[in-house]
Amino acid sequence: MKIFPAIDIKDKKCVRLVQGDFDNKTEYNISPIDQAGRYKDHGFKNLHVVDLDGALTGKTVNLDIIKEIISKHDLKIEVGGGLRTLDSIKNYVHAGVEKVILGSAAIKNKEFLKEACIKFNNKIALGLDAKDGNLFVSGWKENLNVKTMDFLNEVNEFGVSRLIFTDINRDGTKVSPNFEETIKIASISKCPVIISGGVSSLQDIKKAKELGNKNIEGIIVGKAIYDGDIKLDELAKEI
Repeated sequence: MKIFPAIDIKDKKCVRLVQGDFDNKTEYNISPIDQAGRYKDHGFKNLHVVDLDGALTGKTVNLDIIKEIISKHDLKIEVGGGLRTLDSIKNYVHAGVEKVILGSAAIKNKEFLKEACIKFNNKIALGLDAKDGNLFVSGWKENLNVKTMDFLNEVNEFGVSRLIFTDINRDGTKVSPNFEETIKIASISKCPVIISGGVSSLQDIKKAKELGNKNIEGIIVGKAIYDGDIKLDELAKEI
């Protein structure tokens, strides 16, 4: 199972949000480039990056930082945050990003998602963020009143190459991921699924592996690393 340490970038710093709330953020005294280097030095090969400035502006604000991470550390990066145009996707693909994560823009406009999958074959990941089974968009503030499973059934044939499922209630809270819902998503998804939101300890990593679900590709670990609940030395043993 792939482990994706997370880097959320805001104002060129590493930050973590609680349940996507920009008013409830913690800043960490390390640059995203140096943090990526720490992950590389511990043997990690994959990285989950969110451009929070991009999420707010709809522009690839931190493209240069992400380019530098790729050139310096040669990590397989999935990146999301405010990607609303084909040009934005192209910028990241040309920079060497492994997967580009689409969210609100693709969920609100399924034709955009379909076009992106055709134009950038095997490069498009889709972020599905849910609360109590309903899909949320726009920084998790807008409830579409659409069931996550129903939406997935609508777009399952588009050619998305990876699905990142986040339970909003758990993100940044370190209360363990919603394994049950993730298993349901993985059971119908035509592409591999990544577990996201709430990882609190190595036990969560071990449990994810023990699921034995071939369609669950990996797990994202964020706040628990920064807060010291999970030591990188120990996490690296699970790679």
